[in-house]
Amino acid sequence: MLPAYDDSLGTAVATAPAGHGRKIVGRVVLDHDSRCLRRRRLMTEGGASFMVDLPQAVSLDGGDALVLQDGCAVEIAAAREPVLRIEGDLPRLAWHIGNRHCPCEIHADHLVIRADHVLEAMLAQLGARVTRSLAPFRPEGGAYGHGRTFGHTH
Repeated sequence: MLPAYDDSLGTAVATAPAGHGRKIVGRVVLDHDSRCLRRRRLMTEGGASFMVDLPQAVSLDGGDALVLQDGCAVEIAAAREPVLRIEGDLPRLAWHIGNRHCPCEIHADHLVIRADHVLEAMLAQLGARVTRSLAPFRPEGGAYGHGRTFGHTH
């Protein structure tokens, strides 16, 4: 038997950036993969369910919101997930990470990638200092658009 959904919040039909000023009626915590969505049923931390039905796939960041039909919003929070913090010769290490088409979060003094034992060993072999951590993952977006790129149509 399928679970019953009350969809008490209705349907999210748009998105809003952080600082949007709308009334927040709930919050969902999503990992990096789950923050890319178009159509999906979600449940807030408080247990209210709602449907997401957007015109196209979007990539959301923590602080962004899904706008419901009534104009209220459900806030997006970036979940903590297993990541690797990388320090060392950043240009060289970033080149090797990018050469493997691995999403990467770029900071002035370190890089962050998803935890991957093969990449961790490669980076250590290249002289990187690698630290395992649990943190929200917010990789750099593509050069030809905001957020994620969904192909090579550029």
